Amino acid sequence: MMQFQAARSKFSLFRVHQTVSSLFRLNFYQVKPEKRVIKVSNTFENMTGRCQNEPPSTGNRNLPLKTPKGTRDYGPGAMALRQRLLDQVVRVFRKHGAVPLDTPVFERKELLAGRYGEEAKLIYELQEQGGEPLALRYDLTVPFARYVALHNLSSMKRYQLAKVYRRDNPQPARGRLREFYQCDFDIAGAYDPMLPDAECVKVVCEVLHQLDIRAFVVKINHRKLLDALLQVCGVSAEMFRTICSSIDKLDKMPWDAVREELILQKGLQVETVEQIGMYVTLHGGLELVDRLADDAKLNCLPGAKEALDELRLLFQYCALFQVADRLSVDLSLARGLDYYTGVIYEAVLVGGDNDDEGTQAALVGSVAGGGRYDNLVGTFNPHRKQLVPCVGVSIGMERLFCIMEARSREEPRTNDTQVYVASVHKGLHLKRLEILNRLWAADISAEHSYKTNPKLLDQLQHCEQYRIPYAVIIGDGELARGVVKLRNVATRQEEAVELEMLIEKVSSQLLNGP
Repeated sequence: MMQFQAARSKFSLFRVHQTVSSLFRLNFYQVKPEKRVIKVSNTFENMTGRCQNEPPSTGNRNLPLKTPKGTRDYGPGAMALRQRLLDQVVRVFRKHGAVPLDTPVFERKELLAGRYGEEAKLIYELQEQGGEPLALRYDLTVPFARYVALHNLSSMKRYQLAKVYRRDNPQPARGRLREFYQCDFDIAGAYDPMLPDAECVKVVCEVLHQLDIRAFVVKINHRKLLDALLQVCGVSAEMFRTICSSIDKLDKMPWDAVREELILQKGLQVETVEQIGMYVTLHGGLELVDRLADDAKLNCLPGAKEALDELRLLFQYCALFQVADRLSVDLSLARGLDYYTGVIYEAVLVGGDNDDEGTQAALVGSVAGGGRYDNLVGTFNPHRKQLVPCVGVSIGMERLFCIMEARSREEPRTNDTQVYVASVHKGLHLKRLEILNRLWAADISAEHSYKTNPKLLDQLQHCEQYRIPYAVIIGDGELARGVVKLRNVATRQEEAVELEMLIEKVSSQLLNGP
């Protein structure tokens, strides 16, 4: 055995010798003299590495550099725009008295099971590694209901901004991703009918107005009314949820396609589907509610009467909130999630003042949705005697971001730096650090170059590129007189300021402007 290994080692060395000799003869006279030693040396190192069976370096692999399907990166410009959008949404939520909440990005898998109907197939399940089965959260509503049940709360008004995950078919142009932000506003507690629901509608309208989105409509429906319609049409109760899932596709598919699905896939009779079509293609305002109230078949069903009374009350409250003109009763609105029990709504963009905005609105479609879910909290604690009804709305962050990004005409400012400390001569970096520290101590956002001797032109160009409003310029002559120059970057005007008065002067300029 030892003889075999020795022979093998000699053979490997022989191969290296032969290869190097060949390369030397072929290439020695084809390269410049100063590069001959380097080239042969590199070749020898590569060959000996292969002979010793060294694993290839991971840095040499041709790895595809891209984000996972259904995700994207957000650079500084995009993040500045997104943060501004999030801040505006939070201001509306807090104005209505909501408190913040955060929950884990993953939940126990059994907790999410059975909550989403046919959409449960979109849940990301995590591979079990010796612990409890887990899944990434699908939305923020179920975790909120779990929180209320876990902490035995009887009421809460909360907001939450967080990422959720759905194994959906991504459509980036429409703001449909697999990882995306939701901004939720929910009211939990037993209150009088439609008062919390009307406020949720008001919140949606205020958020869209804050973002200067004017062309939208809030579609509304009622789960009890929808169930009554299906009952009148002859659909059995156990088929309600799956039929609602098909009806909910009417905002993306024509009625003929949904009709075919109901017949071929859901197994409904043609006569039943035709009756469903007569109802779900209706839409209108308060007059449609009155028209449905006169329907003799619906009048026989208590659920339908209760739903119509609540819709009428919702219109009344929304009129006082001055948003009733945004409401449109749409009997095709079903919202496929199983936990909804009452009023449901969805904010949909309907075009804009120009072609670009109208095109983007058509692409994005729905930007918010929600409704009442009175029984969800109880499913986590069935022994609890007190029911905790809930109603809420979810703002689609990514879809709104698509609108804002398309509308943005210039790159947003990506930093909050107020002052840039620049130097004219060499050897002034220590003085820059001293002035920087004084600015920071006064709670003034400031920065400088990380080079000890930067060129003045480069420093001023940095200020203009990043829209830093003021620059403090120091030089030997000015420092000898105890002054510095304060430069307005936009106007390029400069004035001498005593070093001891610099903080006061900068603070005044930032407060009052130039």
